[in-house]
Amino acid sequence: MYNNNNSSSSSSTPSSSSSSEAGDIRSSVFSPGEPLRQPRTSPPVSDSSAGEVKFTAKSRSPIPSGHNSSSAADALVKNSKLSAAAPEFVPGCYASFQGHYPEPSLADFVQDFVSHLNSSPGSLESEINYITDTLNSCVTTEEILQELVELIYVQSTSIPNFAYTGARLCNHLSHHIRLSPASGNFRQLLLQRCRTEYERREQAVRGDPGTQKRFHSYVLFLGELYLNLEIKSGKDTPGRANVLLGALKDLLNALFSHPDDPNLMCAVKLLKLSGSILDDTWKEKGQSDMDEVIEKIEDILIDAKCSRDVRQMLLKLLELQSSNWGRVHTAAVSSDATPDNDPNYFMNEPTFYTTDGMPFTAADPEYSDKYQEILDREDYFPDAYEENENDSFCGDEDEMDPEIEEAFERFCMESDARRKK
Repeated sequence: MYNNNNSSSSSSTPSSSSSSEAGDIRSSVFSPGEPLRQPRTSPPVSDSSAGEVKFTAKSRSPIPSGHNSSSAADALVKNSKLSAAAPEFVPGCYASFQGHYPEPSLADFVQDFVSHLNSSPGSLESEINYITDTLNSCVTTEEILQELVELIYVQSTSIPNFAYTGARLCNHLSHHIRLSPASGNFRQLLLQRCRTEYERREQAVRGDPGTQKRFHSYVLFLGELYLNLEIKSGKDTPGRANVLLGALKDLLNALFSHPDDPNLMCAVKLLKLSGSILDDTWKEKGQSDMDEVIEKIEDILIDAKCSRDVRQMLLKLLELQSSNWGRVHTAAVSSDATPDNDPNYFMNEPTFYTTDGMPFTAADPEYSDKYQEILDREDYFPDAYEENENDSFCGDEDEMDPEIEEAFERFCMESDARRKK
C-alpha cells in the first residue's frame, strides 16, 4: 500500500508543506519492507547480516533465519485462530486443565461439615438446613443414600465426643432426607447398619484393643441414638426407637460377659449416659431389666479382677443408681428453679469431656468463662487447627489450669455434700 520512494523524498525542497513530511513519516513507519526492531534480548545484528537472525542457546526468537520479522508477523496473523469478535478469551492450554480439579464428592462434603460441627457443635441448628438441602440435591439414588448412611455412621463412631452431635444429625436427616427407596429410608438404613455391628458383639468384646475400641464407640453412639432419635407413629408425639432398648440391654450383657477394664469402663459410661432413661422405660413396661444389670455389677465387684480405678467407677455407679440417678422428685417449679434450690437444674445440659475423659458440664462454676474463652479463640483464630502446623494451640490442653482444677474439685465436694443431705 505504502512505497518507500527515496527519490520523492530527496526531491523535496525546504519549502515543502508539513503534510508532505507527514506522508514521508507514515511511509517510513508502515512500510512492509522495513524489518521490525529486534527484541532487547536478541543478539546484536552486524551490518553484514542485517537480514538474518541466527538461533543460539540463549536465543528465543520465534523468527527463523533468513526471514524478515515483518513477513513472519504477517504469517502469524494470517494463520491465527483468534478473533476480536470472540465473547471471551480462553487460553489454548485451558482444556488440558479441565477436570484437574474435580467436583467435591459426597465423602468430601460429609467430612467437611462433620469436621465443622465437631469443632463448633452449637452451629448445628443454624447449619442443618443448608446441610440437608445440599444432601437432598445430590442423594438421588439408592446407592448414594447407602453411602451417606455409611459415611455418617463411620464419622459418628470414630471421632471422639462426636456421638451426641452425630445422633442429633441422624435424627434430623431421618425426617428430612426425601429419598426413600424400596430398601429403606435414611432411618431404616441407619438402624440396619447398627444391627450389623450389634450382631458382632460377642466377638468384639473379646477382640484386640483396636476392635474393642471401635465397638465401645459404637455402643456409646447407640446410646446417644436411643436418646435422640425420634420416631413418629401416626398422630402421636414422636417417641424413642424402642427397638434400640433391647439392643442396649444385650450390649450391656456382652460387656459384662467379658469383664476386663475397657469393657467395664464402656458399660459405666453407657449407664451414666442413659441409665436413668433405661430404668424409667423398663419400669413403665413392668420389666426388671435394671435390677438384673445391677446384680451383674455386684457380682463383678465380688469376683472379677478389675483394676482399683474401675472398681471405684462401678461403686460410684451403684451409688448413683441407688439415689435415683441423682434426681430429686421434690424439685422446684421450673420457672423458679436455680442451681441452688434445684438439684436437677443441670440434668438436661450436655456433658462434655476433656481429652483425658474428665466430665465438664454447665454446673461447673467456671463454665461460662471458659466457654466464652473458647468462642473468642475461635473468632480470633478460626483456621488455627487446620493451618497451624506447630499445633501451638493444642500443646497445653492436656493440663488443667490450677484455678479451674481447684474450682472443679470444690464443685464435686459440694455436689457430694448436697446429695448426702
